[in-house]
Amino acid sequence: MLRDRDSLPCMTEMARRNSWTPRGQYFLYYKYLCIILLCFGIALYAIKLFGAERKWAIGTAPEQTTRTAGAESSMKLLSEEEYKSLFQFDGIWLGPKNHCECAKTPRTTVYQMEDYIAKDQIASITERREKEFQQYQRRYPTMTKDVVIAAPSTPLSYPIYGVEVMPFHTIVIPGLGFHNKSAEKVQVILQASFGTLNTLADTSKDVVQGRGGKELTISTSNAKLLNYILEHVTYTSTIFLLHAVDMVSFKTGSHLVKFPVTIRQRPLPKFFDPGAGNNIRDLVTITTKTFLRYHKLRVLIQSIRQFYPDIRVIVADDSEHPEKIDDANVEHYIMPFGKGWFAGRNLAISQVTTKYYLWVDDDYLFTKNTKIEKLVDVLENTNLDVVGGRLEGNDFKFKIFYEEGDDGSCLHIRSGSYGPLEGFPNCVVTNAVVNFFLARTEESSRVGFDPKLQRVAHTEYFMDGLGNLLVGSCSDVGADHQRRSPATDPQLAAIEKTYGKFRTNTQEQIKFKLSLHYFKNRLKCYTRIG
Repeated sequence: MLRDRDSLPCMTEMARRNSWTPRGQYFLYYKYLCIILLCFGIALYAIKLFGAERKWAIGTAPEQTTRTAGAESSMKLLSEEEYKSLFQFDGIWLGPKNHCECAKTPRTTVYQMEDYIAKDQIASITERREKEFQQYQRRYPTMTKDVVIAAPSTPLSYPIYGVEVMPFHTIVIPGLGFHNKSAEKVQVILQASFGTLNTLADTSKDVVQGRGGKELTISTSNAKLLNYILEHVTYTSTIFLLHAVDMVSFKTGSHLVKFPVTIRQRPLPKFFDPGAGNNIRDLVTITTKTFLRYHKLRVLIQSIRQFYPDIRVIVADDSEHPEKIDDANVEHYIMPFGKGWFAGRNLAISQVTTKYYLWVDDDYLFTKNTKIEKLVDVLENTNLDVVGGRLEGNDFKFKIFYEEGDDGSCLHIRSGSYGPLEGFPNCVVTNAVVNFFLARTEESSRVGFDPKLQRVAHTEYFMDGLGNLLVGSCSDVGADHQRRSPATDPQLAAIEKTYGKFRTNTQEQIKFKLSLHYFKNRLKCYTRIG
């Protein structure tokens, strides 16, 4: 018997020989029919496969579209009525908003401030107020701080700086997001310590759990919906804290991040109206402290009037036998005898009602170089709190360096400055200046002058202001000292002698000040050069 592989050549040869015989023609027809049937089968299989793929594509696409459309249709905020029922404290709605209002209730009395201002002055006063507000925001950038959002190096984006809320207020946390294209169901959890979490997104309870609690859980397989919910997550401060930081955790799967939410009670701004005419007397009050030396004080006032005829001058006086000062624009405040140098400064400044005060000693002399307007220009256009000038051609300025230690701190005073003040070529930035300076009344008053320092004191004020006061010094504005030659008049000579007894910096005074710094400032040592 022939094997199959051996029979194939014979069959092929037979077909070739008989191709034009009836039997051969039948064989060809049969062959062609097989080929046609085979092609038809392949075509049917292809059509079936294409139809199945098309059915899958067409059948699932509407389902996906429906799910996406459903997610987008659920992306809506709570109604105004709903979200105004949230975030209330003591009947006041403290939710996220860009405006406020004073609602009238049966138990409250409401005063609308504009009702108490003459109608023809409202526009002018408002304009000046807003100018002061812009300066206030510039000086306190934390009031308008930018929020820094972390880049999604993990699947989570979140704020790393700048999120701040006042006690019992509510904010929307900016920058929260999920960045992963996974189609699987995702769960993210946020946890807070000093407040509660919620979202303004109107979603079902199976998507968002823990509303109004310290832990908020979001579960969904739709990344777009997840990010919409995260974009509207709120934080409500629930504990009265003047200044604290809540480290909020934000996690999904094995990824955990934390970001700070600062809780801080913002102070009310306090403005001084510079007046419609922007007159120097409405901006600056001159202050001084005198003791016994009325002959010096009168010369000072006379020199002031030569350049500033109507500017207000405040004198704090702890002389034993006060004398009258005849000047309509001088306010003379009498203190207990020998009360002291810094106590007098506190008294004088406490009576200032202008934005700035210029401090001078009672034996100074105003000259053509005593241009208060130049110092005002510096404070109006920088963030400085204090700016000093020159005295008899010398501008005394000092840098203060502070070091902390476990057993006490160290203070080092060095002459000089930290460099030029931008925009003012004749001015530099420093820490302490001479007893001729212009200061912001409000900021300076917060530091104050320690009344325990009764005799010789000056640098101590700038030590207390370190970290709170920005100080500069300008060389193009100054004053002079009055002549220091011995008095020829016997009465004046006696006064100067008595004054010297109180003015002298005795070893007892030095010991007292150093012991005061030891306790008050926790200083263990103090150095000074220059």
